[in-house]
Amino acid sequence: MISVGIDVSKEKSTVCILKPYGEVVRSPYEIMHTETQISELASMIQHFDDEVRVVMEATGNYHLALLSFLKEHGIFVSVINPLVMKKYANMALRKGKTDKQDAIKIANYGLDNWFHLVDYEIREEIYTQLRLLGRQYAHYIKMRIESKLALTNMLDYTMPGIKKMLQNQSKTPEKDKLNDFVEEYWHYDNITKKSEKQFVTSYNSWAKKKGYRQSESKAIKIYALAKDGIPTLSSNTPSTKMLVLEAVRVLREVDKTLALILSQMQELARSLKEYSVVREMNGVGDILAPRLIAEIGDIRRFHSGKALIAYAGIDAPPYQSGQFTGSRRRISKRGSAVLRKTGFEVMNCLKVHKPVDDAVYLFMLKKESEGKASKVAKMAGLNKFLRIYYARVKGVYE
Repeated sequence: MISVGIDVSKEKSTVCILKPYGEVVRSPYEIMHTETQISELASMIQHFDDEVRVVMEATGNYHLALLSFLKEHGIFVSVINPLVMKKYANMALRKGKTDKQDAIKIANYGLDNWFHLVDYEIREEIYTQLRLLGRQYAHYIKMRIESKLALTNMLDYTMPGIKKMLQNQSKTPEKDKLNDFVEEYWHYDNITKKSEKQFVTSYNSWAKKKGYRQSESKAIKIYALAKDGIPTLSSNTPSTKMLVLEAVRVLREVDKTLALILSQMQELARSLKEYSVVREMNGVGDILAPRLIAEIGDIRRFHSGKALIAYAGIDAPPYQSGQFTGSRRRISKRGSAVLRKTGFEVMNCLKVHKPVDDAVYLFMLKKESEGKASKVAKMAGLNKFLRIYYARVKGVYE
């Protein structure tokens, strides 16, 4: 047996090839991530007379080019969790880290764990696209939060208190009442320079144009707030208007991008067999269904519901030694933070809608009645939810 250890870096990798008992087939050397050099590596591996297994760490996007090329040529490749490799490397007494040393350690790991190595399976293209879209969606959600805070901060200078008066009820990014209002009246001075009657007329005209409900009482309350408000930035300063309107524009663009990504995710998810099953689960709607599927991926890659729970990082590993058995254990959090966040949103939806016939919702209520904190009960509910998810979706493919 021959173990090929590859330490992957950006645009290049270090390769070491070993046989059992420390026999060196090829000392560590570098290859660039080009078709020519990866082809030479693949050709060399294919010409070995013995069984060959390639071992590499998961390194974000850096290892994908090398991995996909080797798999296309029918080569056994095992992708190892970096945490597992780190613990294996820490067994050495003398510490040291270079790319060559890492390649040797990875090759040795392949020999020591030869019969436990699992050949990497290329996922269906649709799951890869969904995962990429899901991660970008999570990225833009963070941007949206930052953009919303930036707008709120500017409004505290120019229109303090206006945000509470204009809560957005629309679910579409094109209609945001606060954004539309601030775009029209970006400073209280633009309101107070009118009489109350003039502003009421102006407000109702604006509401009709934008498709919102006209309300004289709402306009009067806003006018009173503007009269009593104390803006700390002058409307005569040129930068004031620019900063407020730019904050509105950025938030609106981020909302449009989120809507575009989500629509693409929904289109891809609907083409999968499991979509209808996932969509029918309580707490999962048109937004959360594609996000759940995107992060979990192909359910067939998990051997059991426990594996899915471990992937989410909500498992609580046992802790026992001698006469002591730990009972106050925390979730490991060694898994997908995006999946945990999405699952937590599903639990929040269940608490809002209160489906009295849902097993997960009843389980959360049971945990709360036992004195568990709300978050703890939701994590316990998510654990049960993922087990049900695994069983139902797995059944689709059997």
